[in-house]
Amino acid sequence: MHLLRKGLFLSAILGGALLMTACPNQTTISKINQNPAKYQNKDVALVGTVTDSYGALGTGVYELDDGTGRIWVMTTHGVPSKGARVGVSGQVYTGLQYGGKNYGIGMREEHRRTKTY
Repeated sequence: MHLLRKGLFLSAILGGALLMTACPNQTTISKINQNPAKYQNKDVALVGTVTDSYGALGTGVYELDDGTGRIWVMTTHGVPSKGARVGVSGQVYTGLQYGGKNYGIGMREEHRRTKTY
């Protein structure tokens, strides 16, 4: 019984460690803008308010403001509405383009949570 409990405990710790390594690091938009090369093609998480959005047929871009700066986020999951509070994770890259327009430093959305009021 003692060996079983020890094995379950070890499995729980290992599982927790794997979950923690899979989660992207939360950062701020100002840190990304200050050093884009550091975040290029890296998974990050941001929390902010949608200030602008453009989309059609489930794809689009939206501008996220976290209080430290703004960044454009490209999505294939439909754009959130202006004023929505969202948490988003994905990869940062330069040269974000949508609809023939270049948005500079941006983020490709992988996951999003929207807070409803």
